[in-house]
Amino acid sequence: MGRHQVTSVLPATAKAAVYVAPGEPMRLREFAVPELKGSEALVRVRCTTICGSDLHTFFGRRKSPAPSVLGHEMVGDVAALGPGGATDVDGARLAVGDRVTWSMVWSCGECFYCNHGLPPKCERLLKFGHEALRPGLDLIGGFAEFCFLPERTAICRVPANVPDEVASPANCATSTVAAVVRYAGSLAGANVVVYGAGMLGLTACAMARQHGAAQVIAVETDPRRWELARRFGADQVLDGRAGQAELAGAVKELTAGRGAEFVLEFTGVPEAMEAGFELLRFGGRFVMAGATFPSRPIALDAEQIVRRMIRLQGVYNYEAQDLKAAVSFLSDTVARYPFAELIGRSFRLEETQEAFDFAENVKPPRVALRP
Repeated sequence: MGRHQVTSVLPATAKAAVYVAPGEPMRLREFAVPELKGSEALVRVRCTTICGSDLHTFFGRRKSPAPSVLGHEMVGDVAALGPGGATDVDGARLAVGDRVTWSMVWSCGECFYCNHGLPPKCERLLKFGHEALRPGLDLIGGFAEFCFLPERTAICRVPANVPDEVASPANCATSTVAAVVRYAGSLAGANVVVYGAGMLGLTACAMARQHGAAQVIAVETDPRRWELARRFGADQVLDGRAGQAELAGAVKELTAGRGAEFVLEFTGVPEAMEAGFELLRFGGRFVMAGATFPSRPIALDAEQIVRRMIRLQGVYNYEAQDLKAAVSFLSDTVARYPFAELIGRSFRLEETQEAFDFAENVKPPRVALRP
């Protein structure tokens, strides 16, 4: 079979934008294209979107290994396969040229946590776009021309009706929301509060609607996002700048005086989490996914958690089933919701630093990079 199962010649090297340290300019470097073994794969990156966690890392709001190639929301074409070939999440064999996305987290499938239903906490976990540069794992982030996929990477074909810019966030934002919804339980006929109308919150509004929620209530501090939340399925949008009592009163008025069955929290802001807890009815579920960067501890009333029989759930990363659900959701709803409009602007790989500055200053839900 030769060096790779490919139909075209691969370059010897590939460009990548390297994160060096918080606030230091991104540096474009060349890395050797890896020789594939077993069921490894190499993907030619078509598009990568800048996630909020990329911004938190670059601007020093959270710690991340360095130097590294950031970027984990990506879509690309299979450029090469190891001699063993590779399969997608459904077990179908992949071919060179397939347009794919893949899980941002790699898990071994053999450790304690993988065997106890928690593959996102794998003891050998590898995260695309979060790994320090080291031999064999240089091209493991999305801000590059190629990305290397180790064996056991969960890979999903992207349907033809989903544009690159819409597909890129599937393996982070959309899959995380799919995991949140899975952990929450059935939303059918329920009142669902979504805290935050950024990329995850807007996706959650649409997904809650798709799962049959009776009413979707978005809470957002930025007035510029209120109409966008409505376009993504929110029936009501409440001003997140209001006090706890005002918000709780508004939600009770919308829910026959009871409160919401579900609060899905995507901001990670302590005040938002504390206020969101007060919006639940008896037996409600509070699912948190936004707190992925350091902040002050939140204050929740333990007695009220017990007396009101509230269930709390944290969600971090996701499983292969959530990636599959995310891609299917985008294919089913891409014509219904304006996902493509969430991309504020596209940049070339050589403009990675400009793209980060634009994302930080203008704050669109996403910014795209294309090699």
